[in-house]
Amino acid sequence: MLTSKQRAFLRSMANGLEPIFHVGKAGVTPELTKAVDDALEAREIIKANILDNCLMDTRDAAQILAERTHADVVQVIGSRFVLYRPAKKPVIELPKAKKE
Repeated sequence: MLTSKQRAFLRSMANGLEPIFHVGKAGVTPELTKAVDDALEAREIIKANILDNCLMDTRDAAQILAERTHADVVQVIGSRFVLYRPAKKPVIELPKAKKE
């Protein structure tokens, strides 16, 4: 689970990213899930786009992909969403969470 500070940090990183996946009429397929899983391992943070012909809501598609890939939904804006999952050897260093 990401803190609000970590989420804000990741949102700022994703601002300059272009979507590398497009969810179309077929929705969230096993092939798309595998490709997103591989991309998250390589990049840690990805941006995806929901096409107009997709019958799914953007938030639903993001949540389904996040659950299937064990990622966190960082942001959903319009027809785009951002997912984050640390790699086995993390490259992105998140701000530390405060201890209570």
